[in-house]
Amino acid sequence: MSEIEQPQIYLITPPEFELSDFPTRLAGVLDSHEIACVRLALSTRDEDRLLRAGDALREVCHARDVAIVIDSHILLVERLGLDGVHLTDGARSLRKTRKELGDDAIVGAFCGSSRHDGMSAAESGADYVAFGPVGKTPLFDGTVAEYDLFEWWSQMIEVPVVAEGALSVDLIRQLSPVTDFFGIGQEIWASDAPEKILADLKAAFA
Repeated sequence: MSEIEQPQIYLITPPEFELSDFPTRLAGVLDSHEIACVRLALSTRDEDRLLRAGDALREVCHARDVAIVIDSHILLVERLGLDGVHLTDGARSLRKTRKELGDDAIVGAFCGSSRHDGMSAAESGADYVAFGPVGKTPLFDGTVAEYDLFEWWSQMIEVPVVAEGALSVDLIRQLSPVTDFFGIGQEIWASDAPEKILADLKAAFA
């Protein structure tokens, strides 16, 4: 990423939300801020719930020319008319997924804090690689993706990189020169005014 470019926002849905109101909340954020992509990240395995959520959020996103991808569920991408998939297993299923979805689909990979997994994903054709969490959280195994990883990636690898997980204003300020996207989700959805919280976070871009 060149020094004059600012990171973009990659918006992540909550793991649970009510279809009665979340599409309206999402629309409000998309109308207030420039968003590069939305990830449908529901934790449920209920196919009907995923299909209904995917339909509703695709309409909101595509009406605003915003791409939308889904966590893990490769088979639902074409069925729902989504733009791609976010894989959570690093590079393990990336080549197979790329072959199934084709060159035009967005295929991203979450690689935790592993430089090796990130490089493997990039070499396997990932459109972006995500590292995280970047902040301390009781979730996962306690490992944090450190600044040095993003700094090295931004200098050595051309594939765009996403910083996500337990973000704060201070972390965004620190990482903004060395990341292409910030994956922002729970940081704003816990608030009744997600548009304002996102504006506060964006104000920390270097």
